[in-house]
Amino acid sequence: MSQAPLTVRRWSRAEYERLVDLGVFRGDPVELIGGQLIVAEPQNSPHATAVGTADDALRAVLPAGFFVRAQMPVALDEESAPEPDLAVVAGRRSDYRAGHPASAVLVVEVADSSLRFDREDKGSLYARARVSEYWIVNLIDRVVEVYRDPGPDASAAHGWRYRSVTRLGPAATVEPVALPSVRIRISDLLR
Repeated sequence: MSQAPLTVRRWSRAEYERLVDLGVFRGDPVELIGGQLIVAEPQNSPHATAVGTADDALRAVLPAGFFVRAQMPVALDEESAPEPDLAVVAGRRSDYRAGHPASAVLVVEVADSSLRFDREDKGSLYARARVSEYWIVNLIDRVVEVYRDPGPDASAAHGWRYRSVTRLGPAATVEPVALPSVRIRISDLLR
């Protein structure tokens, strides 16, 4: 007797948000990525510290009209609601009382054990959503990976990838594309 192939149940963002509203996950760190429920790994101390450090660095330089959302959903499309470590969005917090933002001008993930997933899966997802800039604070190599210029690529996890990737060490600075008046020292993101 042959075994039937396993079927993966894909979820829409509307279904996922309904489950969240019903309290199904009870605070479990779950994200909807490309129609699949992904359970996030627990944060170790270096990861949690790096998220806070990057959050502080961004908040210190953002101009009026932009703010940082830390580990909160971004409603990218009908099958994805990731919760990036940090997302810089336009407007005021109260603008999103009725729903999560649909995009961000910058998304930042802090990565150690999740580095491959953040590069391949989340990077492709953010590129598909046309997030113009994506940073990975890479705790393994002590660099910030700057991803820009999203474009289609059939070989990528979600059919898109960033065509420009730059790795910046602690002595460098970075200027977000959407915020050209802002300059951030990489060392401030890696403290």
